[in-house]
Amino acid sequence: MEVVKTIGRRKAARARLYLSEGSGKITINKRDYKDFFTTQNMQYLVEQPFKLLDKVGVYDVKANIDGGGVFGQAEALRLAIARALVEINPEDKKALKDQGFLIRDPREVERKKPGQKKARKKFQFSKR
Repeated sequence: MEVVKTIGRRKAARARLYLSEGSGKITINKRDYKDFFTTQNMQYLVEQPFKLLDKVGVYDVKANIDGGGVFGQAEALRLAIARALVEINPEDKKALKDQGFLIRDPREVERKKPGQKKARKKFQFSKR
């Protein structure tokens, strides 16, 4: 099997992923994923697509992640892993789609408008 290349995005985070057959090692920015994502919640997010399809320990993952915050990076990586698994076996698409792993969350930060404190918050109005 050759290397499968995919990309995942969430907010300002981008994850470029290279998936190949191996022993299940997940490397992010040349570090182990447990060192990169320190909380159990984010480690669980990364492992979700593999656990759903019972493919834990089958594929090696190398990822380059940049931009955004840590949680957005974890969700971007999950999307990239799910896309790579579908590219390898298209029959897995239904199971991953039903869990929402193939949906790119479109929500982005709203821009700040001039004459306002933030995107929607205004300065206090004084009548007199």
